Amino acid sequence: MSQWSSSKARRVLSALLKIGWVIKRQTGSHRTLSRDGWSDFVFAFHDGEELGPRMLSKISKHTGLRAEDL
Repeated sequence: MSQWSSSKARRVLSALLKIGWVIKRQTGSHRTLSRDGWSDFVFAFHDGEELGPRMLSKISKHTGLRAEDL
């Protein structure tokens, strides 16, 4: 079973900002996030959108986000 449960995109973005990511630029709902030592990451979700366990797992691999950060 996955360690991830569904979460709103707004909550995921907030958790990413808390662990050191910053919004580099934004075009519509696409936000390019930046963090030292990591490749830029495009977060392309509307705030109210529900993200499932599979998408959260993919995001974590690119950003270092952990389930306990949410």
